[in-house]
Amino acid sequence: MHRQINAWVEGQSGWARPLGEKVQHALGDLFATRRPIKNLLNGTWFGHPVHPAVTDVPVGAMTMAALFDVTGHDAPADIAVATGLAGMAAAAATGAADAVDAYGRPQVLATVHATCMVAAFGAYTGSMLLRLGPRRGRPLARALSFAGYAAMTAGSYVGGDLTYRTGNQVDRHAFDTGGSKWKALDVNEVPADRLTRAKLGNETLVLYRATDGEPIQALHATCAHAGGPLDKGTVIDGCVQCPWHQSRFRLLDGQVVQGPAVYDQPAYDVRVTPEGGLEARRSAGAH
Repeated sequence: MHRQINAWVEGQSGWARPLGEKVQHALGDLFATRRPIKNLLNGTWFGHPVHPAVTDVPVGAMTMAALFDVTGHDAPADIAVATGLAGMAAAAATGAADAVDAYGRPQVLATVHATCMVAAFGAYTGSMLLRLGPRRGRPLARALSFAGYAAMTAGSYVGGDLTYRTGNQVDRHAFDTGGSKWKALDVNEVPADRLTRAKLGNETLVLYRATDGEPIQALHATCAHAGGPLDKGTVIDGCVQCPWHQSRFRLLDGQVVQGPAVYDQPAYDVRVTPEGGLEARRSAGAH
């Protein structure tokens, strides 16, 4: 069954891709001058995406609302729906901040996911309005809630695919093992004030020194957010900025200082060998 569902979702790209691009453009303009708000919604300050944590609120609340409706407990059901609507609004804000940086297949899935959730929000809003009115509207209010729950469940399914199948918002270094042994780099010189790409075995690093004679700073060159090439980025205030989505990482220790990234970048120690070459190893305590 899951194959048929996935095929159906993939088949929505005809409308989801252009719609997603239009919404993404609008959101990009909205967040362009509001970077601190976007960082807050992404979870840069939290070291973890905020959206998946927030989504538990409406899912839990609406599940309780359904149970209360089935068992005839009207007042608790109304409170649960109101709570769920507030949670859905918060989830929409955090999801929008994440979706603005999604492209290709993740963008299509994000658009289908968001469409299902907007439909659910509309159904629950109608249900809430009926619950506030005369009691004769209660049967329709319950029916709308059940319809909203179905749409929310479908949206949650697609949202799960967005994360688990495409790796959206997953740390690109989640499976890196690192290592404490010194290994030779394939470069012997790092020009001052220039990002330098280097290979450490199978790993690609970005090296930097502000002036000649200063210690060399090194980070993994693959951005933890979406895999962007940090060696093609820019240096701003002691940080390297990813060219793809403008995440920034402190060159000193890899700490993320600007989203949409939420995970720190692996940092490396670099030393000069007696023969004049360069060696590096993962910094102690680095992710």
